[in-house]
Amino acid sequence: MSSRLDSTQAGEASETPAIPLGEGEEPLVTESRRHAAIPEGLFNLHELDVFYEDDTQTLWTYMNPAGRPSFTPRMLSDFENWQVYIEQGFGPEKVPLRFLVLGSRAPGVFCFGGDLDLFQRLIRERDREALVRYGHRCCKILHRNMASLDLPMLTVGLVQGAALGGGFEALLSFDYIVAERGATFGLPEIMFGLFPGMGAHALLSRKLGGAMADRLIVSNETYTAEQMYDMGLVHKLAENGEGLSACRDFIKKSERRHAGLVNARRAMKVAWDLELAELNRITELWADSALQLREQDLKVMGRLVAAQARLARAA
Repeated sequence: MSSRLDSTQAGEASETPAIPLGEGEEPLVTESRRHAAIPEGLFNLHELDVFYEDDTQTLWTYMNPAGRPSFTPRMLSDFENWQVYIEQGFGPEKVPLRFLVLGSRAPGVFCFGGDLDLFQRLIRERDREALVRYGHRCCKILHRNMASLDLPMLTVGLVQGAALGGGFEALLSFDYIVAERGATFGLPEIMFGLFPGMGAHALLSRKLGGAMADRLIVSNETYTAEQMYDMGLVHKLAENGEGLSACRDFIKKSERRHAGLVNARRAMKVAWDLELAELNRITELWADSALQLREQDLKVMGRLVAAQARLARAA
């Protein structure tokens, strides 16, 4: 697949290497990254691989963490810059953007969610301010993504592994979720005496109703992609290894209906009436709850950190 820009859109564009999107998948050519109107910083983030495909006007982004696949402060900084660069480079009178896709390079994992290693340290230090600051950063990123950065685009989460805790919460802010059948979803925070504090209550209660949202939040169960599809949270299922192809197919089938889909999603978000202040209040309650954890809870959290680290090393 070529993503070459015509001469009216691009200046000098040299040949650039193809970037494979997934095992067995046709690579995308990244010539369009030379587009002068796209901030170069977008393609130079530390833990996000980003490239623009101009024939479908899609921005593909893959989380590529240096360590455990979780929302570390470094990863959050990348997401904050990612959103700023997208706002600067895309939109009316700028580079067109119809679809924004987020996936993960971590084998078998979309994202484990919050930085549990950091949480343990801040809880032991009784640093409520830092916990709140972390939560507010997450909420702001999620809320801006939920609003599609005020751009006429559809956002798509591509899940090819485990989406747990904050990783699951982040997906709830996307317009559509494409998941491989082997993907798993869950909110494990209750096992160490906490609850998901960055969007689960607000978004699940609006999508599923309060009773079903509470069931997911306190169950400590792992749910399959098929179960998420039956609930309406996953919008398209793919066979294992075919998530990218399914995502491309979704984009192709959505192109003709794009304006209708964009505005239907906008109307839904108006009905949700979800303000950032609500997310922030919940994350402040989460921080207060975190400071009530006992040492045995922190040890459970520590075992999860160790398990995540082993998975990352094995991958």
